[in-house]
Amino acid sequence: MKALLLAAAALLATPASASDLGPAIQADMPQLMAVYRDLHANPELSMQEVRTPAKLAAEVRKLGFIVTEKVGKTGVVAVLRNGLGPVVLLRADMDGLPVVEQTGLPFASKVRTTARSGVETGVMHACGHDTHMTAWLGTAKRLAAMKDRWSGTLVMILQPGEETGEGAKAMLDDGLYIRFPKPAVALAFHDSAALPAGTIGVTPGYALANVDSVDVTVKGVGGHGAYPHTTRDPIVLASRIVTALQTLVARENNPQDPAVVTVGSFQAGAKHNIIPDEAKLQLTVRSYTPEVRKLLLDGIRRIAQGEAIAAGMPQDRMPVVTVREAEFTPSTFNTDPLATNTLALFARHFGDARVQKVPAVMGGEDFSRFWLADKNIQSLIFWVGGVPQAQWDVAKGDPAKLPSLHSPFWAPDAEKVIATATEAMTLATLELMKKS
Repeated sequence: MKALLLAAAALLATPASASDLGPAIQADMPQLMAVYRDLHANPELSMQEVRTPAKLAAEVRKLGFIVTEKVGKTGVVAVLRNGLGPVVLLRADMDGLPVVEQTGLPFASKVRTTARSGVETGVMHACGHDTHMTAWLGTAKRLAAMKDRWSGTLVMILQPGEETGEGAKAMLDDGLYIRFPKPAVALAFHDSAALPAGTIGVTPGYALANVDSVDVTVKGVGGHGAYPHTTRDPIVLASRIVTALQTLVARENNPQDPAVVTVGSFQAGAKHNIIPDEAKLQLTVRSYTPEVRKLLLDGIRRIAQGEAIAAGMPQDRMPVVTVREAEFTPSTFNTDPLATNTLALFARHFGDARVQKVPAVMGGEDFSRFWLADKNIQSLIFWVGGVPQAQWDVAKGDPAKLPSLHSPFWAPDAEKVIATATEAMTLATLELMKKS
């Protein structure tokens, strides 16, 4: 642990010796952009990644990495040993989303497949994981070419299933920290639809939220819509539940502790004049701390039952609240001193105009599982802006006027994202693994 803290402190104390890094990356960009366009045009859904990991595994083998495929079903682990020193893990996620692309790009995805739900869908890299993978490859190329500048063991992983929150856990369950060198530091980045292309954002502490998916089945007694007095209307009851749920955040949670309870789906009935037997709600619940998560989940159960009792529902018709624990994604925590020192390192290298401290968001990521598996690990995920400058200027930086991540229109300035992220990831790794 002492050695780790000293390495993290070196980020702040030692000036970067990578003035030639930018030009070297620019020389790599034609090849990297060809890889990017191919990845963008051929996305694969979560835990169905086959072509993607095979392609990238072949690329890093050429660089001298020892590569193991099919870790956590479809993940890749590439290891490069270079003498004594710390073990540093660099992660990129691989999966696309069930979205029909509408960017109009010449290499836009035309892929269609069947999702696990059985629904046929288009597939798109609408969250920018194609930029993540390409920068991962770019970083591997630079670090392999600069082995004289660092010492230690580099563990570079391609993770499946980030969008479904299962990929990091699958790799850990498959022995990531047992079969391969266990890291002292874990690094990743994510492209951002809230920052102009080529800029960097770092958030010390909590950076992304706990994500829970909750199903509420509201039971009733159906019948004819003309005779409501003979029924127990689940639509009215579910509506009361939806309204009452808002008090969890507004009146029960400490206002200084961020929390979100959103009802994203309300399904009930099939015809104008029929009161159905049940209604179904689907919720997304966001928090940072375990305490707030528990308050929200317990509150959902209590409110659903309480409203049902108030409506006169018999005990055998109480709502059923199901928390989808298998889909839970824990909050992402950027540890100090790594986060603060890396922010300072980036500011020195790229300049203050391109680097800023940014607030936490309520989006989710499963990267923090690599830290939660062993909290002695230092961990950081940072943002790299992807919004093309012209779009940013027209919108005056207002995210509401710009395509978001997961949008069918999300088309980042991929070249700037990849070049900036490759440089930042390489820089941070060089400093952490610098030869003494």
